[in-house]
Amino acid sequence: MKKLFSLLLIAGVLITFAGRVMAAQPKTDVYIGITSVGDKRLPAIGMPPFRYTDEKAQPAAVLVHDVMRADLLFARYFDVTEDGPAFNSQHLSQQLNQWGAAHASYLLAGDITYAAPYFTIKIYVYDISTRTSVFAKAFKGTESSLRRLAHIASDQIVSALMGKRGIADTKIAFANNSTRHKEIYVVDYDGENLQKLTNDKSIAILPRWSKDGKIFYTTYKYKNPDIFAIDLRAGKIAPVIIRGGLSLIGGVSPDGKALAFTSSGGTNPSIYIYNLETHAKTRITNKASVDGSPSYSPDGKYITFVSNRAGNPQIYVMELATGETRPLTKTFNWSDSPQWSPTGEWIVFTGRESPYHPMDIFLVDLTGTQIRRLTTDAGSNEDPTWSPDGRFIAFTTTRNGKRQLYMMDMDGSAPHLLADLKGDSFTPHWSF
Repeated sequence: MKKLFSLLLIAGVLITFAGRVMAAQPKTDVYIGITSVGDKRLPAIGMPPFRYTDEKAQPAAVLVHDVMRADLLFARYFDVTEDGPAFNSQHLSQQLNQWGAAHASYLLAGDITYAAPYFTIKIYVYDISTRTSVFAKAFKGTESSLRRLAHIASDQIVSALMGKRGIADTKIAFANNSTRHKEIYVVDYDGENLQKLTNDKSIAILPRWSKDGKIFYTTYKYKNPDIFAIDLRAGKIAPVIIRGGLSLIGGVSPDGKALAFTSSGGTNPSIYIYNLETHAKTRITNKASVDGSPSYSPDGKYITFVSNRAGNPQIYVMELATGETRPLTKTFNWSDSPQWSPTGEWIVFTGRESPYHPMDIFLVDLTGTQIRRLTTDAGSNEDPTWSPDGRFIAFTTTRNGKRQLYMMDMDGSAPHLLADLKGDSFTPHWSF
């Protein structure tokens, strides 16, 4: 795929991508990851099969159990063991002893009941060392909501036991060309529950989440690269910036009140801020260069972007209040798609060290003195995006011959396929 920034340099428009028919393949592999940090073992959660009341509830009990097990393993805060007795609340003390003997620190039990059309999921967690209940909640929903209820329960357990944010109930938006057009899709963080959001029958790219759940993106629906918004709660899609030349969405401000985007309204493609409340558009770069791919810092006071003002495209940082700008990279042959980490410590970007190297993913700190390579010798790797807890990075790669969605730890370890989809996938963005 030609780099977004090169498209600005060459023509200021995006090329059309060919595609094939999309079909999500069943994803049965569970990514487990590490189970220890150094010499310290992770606390283990004993997780017997969830109980159910009738045949209708039985498959739901299996599904919720398996989804939660995968969520908790992926979170890397726990190990999970199933080597223990079935749960029986009438013999709780004995149960805790048995699971403690199996080296579990916690016991997680579940009951699933069904009363048409709703399932009720009751989840209990006991601290084996203190022999106390540390989590007890019920979740209710229809069959179509079971996976999400399991994700929500997993996140609440992570919060209750570890005091940390869970990411099981997050999604990744991306573009895919399998319909012979590029459309916007979303998928759960674990690669399940694929949904097609647009039917523009054109080029729809660069989905960018806001914290209120909207997705802004650039589309050629009206034969011009305009910015639209998808309101998932209302089920509506509406134009935001239209008929104004090139408009490439970069990022949404943390308070959800503004967009940073690239526009060709001036003599050169430059970065603008669009106020979603007043509809005012303010140009913030005005150099004899091409500036693009803006991304907000977590506090909304800075943006990172790409510019060729010093020659080859490099990564820059600007303080919005003063306009003070400084480079973070200087020696790359090409740089693109910077995204600020949720913790504010790092910026992830796509880079190429020479014309003879493929695109890879790097981290740079805010001083520009630390640059870390995350991918190497594995196809062309692009479009990095952070998980909302800053521990993982999703990206696209051609390492298997076509452009697929992958995920890795923020240090570049444990890369794995996120979703096995037909067609090629581009420009993912992780929800908040």
